[in-house]
Amino acid sequence: MALTGRTALLAALGSLPVGVLAPSWAGILAVNAPLSLAILCDYALAAPVRTLRFTRSGDTKVRLGDEAEVHLTVANPSRRRLRAQLRDAWPPSGGASGAERAGARPPLTVPAGEWRRTTTVLRPSRRGDRRAERVTVRSFGPLGLAARQGRHEVPWTVRVLPAFASRRHLPSRLARLRELDGRTSVLSRGEGTEFDSLRAYVPGDDVRSIDWRATARQATVAVRTWRPERDRHVLIVLDTGRTSAGRVGDVPRLDAAMDAALLLTALASRAGDRVHLLAHDRGVRAQVLGRSAGDVLPAVVDALATLEPELVETDTRALAATALAQAPRRSLLVLLTGLDAAPVEEGLLPVLPRLVQRHTVLVASVADPHTARMAAESRGTPEGVYTAAAAAQDQAQRRRTADRLRRYGVTVVDAGPDDLAPALADAYLALKAAGRL
Repeated sequence: MALTGRTALLAALGSLPVGVLAPSWAGILAVNAPLSLAILCDYALAAPVRTLRFTRSGDTKVRLGDEAEVHLTVANPSRRRLRAQLRDAWPPSGGASGAERAGARPPLTVPAGEWRRTTTVLRPSRRGDRRAERVTVRSFGPLGLAARQGRHEVPWTVRVLPAFASRRHLPSRLARLRELDGRTSVLSRGEGTEFDSLRAYVPGDDVRSIDWRATARQATVAVRTWRPERDRHVLIVLDTGRTSAGRVGDVPRLDAAMDAALLLTALASRAGDRVHLLAHDRGVRAQVLGRSAGDVLPAVVDALATLEPELVETDTRALAATALAQAPRRSLLVLLTGLDAAPVEEGLLPVLPRLVQRHTVLVASVADPHTARMAAESRGTPEGVYTAAAAAQDQAQRRRTADRLRRYGVTVVDAGPDDLAPALADAYLALKAAGRL
């Protein structure tokens, strides 16, 4: 049983005349006995809570930053009208409104034998699965003095997907891809390494593209046209170790790497390449293999939704072995990891010869824009000098690490969280145009 504020108010109002006019046990009994009887009657007339039936419906997936609606249907099979307050509890990161988190929903009335629906609007603040388990119900009597209270298990999960903010860069990269593929009107022929077709020679064509055998069989000079490579394999490897947990700007490094991976997945799948995903630290955390071009992006988004960095050192040898096993044929291996000197020298460099021997390797890393601001800080004070010197040292160390990787033939992309995704897409297009996939 739960008593309401109305009950407390009536008890207080009844105690005032007793305390002033007849301060005795008899006076207290004269006030509280009718009130207690009214409370018991009100409790007895309240609709039962245990027989209520709850069902959920609504959104099961939402992109980070968007809104999701989850509906809760309450069915009242009893013969009494339900006058109730519901508390549909969601975790704080689920993004329910402040009133709903505090249980301040407006009263719900459900006539006997009928049902009503309430809606919770969620705006999640974190990726992953957001679960609601219990619904607490408080059923009031007709006088509003007492209430029955109970809980019902009504599970529901909303998966919060990555925001994919870099999708705004996709149209411009697709336009560049169409230019490479020769599907737009450009003055120069489409770049690439795969033979596409023959056409008549026009002044300005590269004479190295002339097909002399075809020219001998016809009256006009024929030249070969080319297109970018297709049906290549792209394996995106996310390092989910401790270095991915650090924050750069307003986001963790892992989230910025995810955004770049999603843009590359969308671009490569549109280009006709086969995209695979592997997330690894000391073991495999997520993987997407063998999906078609139309299914790979939703599968990658779903796999990344629940991925969180692990506060452990990445086992780079195991990561390399897994990547080689997942990509038995020559592929573009995109490794999204850090450029810190110690992890690269101790972990990546020893296994790099095996990787570059079988694959084209591209290493992408999230740079901290705060370091650049520190390096440009005014040096008029000793504190400013030391700050700028520390930032310059860090930048120089990252450049040395990148240069060591390039000596192995690795393409290195080092950019801030907002620039990493388009920079990685540009590097992919450059490799495709050069025929290095």
